[in-house]
Amino acid sequence: MKLELRKMHVKDIKLGDETNFKDGVLTVSEKGLINKLKEDERVKEVSLAIARPGEKVRIIPVKDVIEPRVKIEGEGNGFPGVTTKMAQLGSGKVNVLDGAAIVTVGDIVGFQEGIIDMWGEGAKWTPFSKTYNLVVDITPIDDLEPHSHEDTIRIAGLSAAEYVGEAARESEPDEVLTYELESHAKETEKYPNLPKVAYVEMLISQGLLHDGYIYGVNSQKILPTLLHPNEELDGAVISGNCVAACDKITTYQHQNNSTILDLYKEHGKTINFLGVILTPELTTLNGKFRTCDYTSKLCETIGADGVIVSEEGYGNPDSDLLMICKSLEDKGIKTVLITDECSGWKGDSQPLADTKKEAVAVISTGNVSHLVHLPAAEKVLGNKEAITTLAGGWEGSLKEDGSIDCELNAIIGSTSEIGYHNLTVELY
Repeated sequence: MKLELRKMHVKDIKLGDETNFKDGVLTVSEKGLINKLKEDERVKEVSLAIARPGEKVRIIPVKDVIEPRVKIEGEGNGFPGVTTKMAQLGSGKVNVLDGAAIVTVGDIVGFQEGIIDMWGEGAKWTPFSKTYNLVVDITPIDDLEPHSHEDTIRIAGLSAAEYVGEAARESEPDEVLTYELESHAKETEKYPNLPKVAYVEMLISQGLLHDGYIYGVNSQKILPTLLHPNEELDGAVISGNCVAACDKITTYQHQNNSTILDLYKEHGKTINFLGVILTPELTTLNGKFRTCDYTSKLCETIGADGVIVSEEGYGNPDSDLLMICKSLEDKGIKTVLITDECSGWKGDSQPLADTKKEAVAVISTGNVSHLVHLPAAEKVLGNKEAITTLAGGWEGSLKEDGSIDCELNAIIGSTSEIGYHNLTVELY
């Protein structure tokens, strides 16, 4: 498969009468987008706002972040199996509005969403303080059952990204990035002496607001699945997860999975990159044994010499992470784990809920419990009171002056376990 991501660098974003992209400025038709989203009879109201890097704007509570794109050549525009008919992704040419993002907000069924601050201390911790954000606030009709409520907001965000992406259809790119992998046999023939490395990406798969989707299929319902890496970069994997904001993998991060991109950089140089195995994180003990054993079997079957495993979330998924590690290492397959830590406010608590002696190569993406102080915003998009029910917030997090004390838990992407965030290391 060969995929070209043709990037148009967005330098500003604004609302207007028409949707277009010209001289680095993305203009979105406010009326046109609202009308498009309200074609879904479950959508009652939509409001739009802009948040730019450096502005003293707080976005809360965030549901998802999506990159606007349009496919100009090849199968599968949009999100096949979800918003468009099923198609095979991973090949062709995609025009990408690089630097722009659709951010969905609004009260949903659960209570665990997150914060994006566009300035100050909060901006240091989230990658989405650097994007030009179109904030889409969706209010569904009354009395929707919980799963339909969540689905309404999720689909609205994806539809908004498709609508805005059309602005780039006729644009010429500032940058073209090409990703190409042939079959395992052909790549091994080209690089017979390089170690074969697979990437296992764990997905939250635990019920309402705790799910990922692959071509529209809820990850709860799959066995571990081998994907060509281009499929994920082309939109095959989307987020329905709204657990802890710090390490949820947003749809934007799937579209730009940094672990995949780093493995691509080393392909043909230091490694032979075999592809991506998507693995569900289930809550039942039988489910964990099944998916972890199956994941290990897949890695062995495709001939992996080494495997990188990234987690999504923390707590009981730590057990899946360590079970996979032990099974792979017992097979003689070198394994590297990427995870964050839940180490308490002082950083001195047990970082993971499980451990194995075989886990000798572990990359930490930060402590989700780390405390931060976020100054008051000049403008809040959404509902600032939501911090009291966010993971990482509590009654009293919101101060009288509008500032917030919270854990990194509450900040979108702050400890991303695929590495798509602003990692810092502090030595003692």
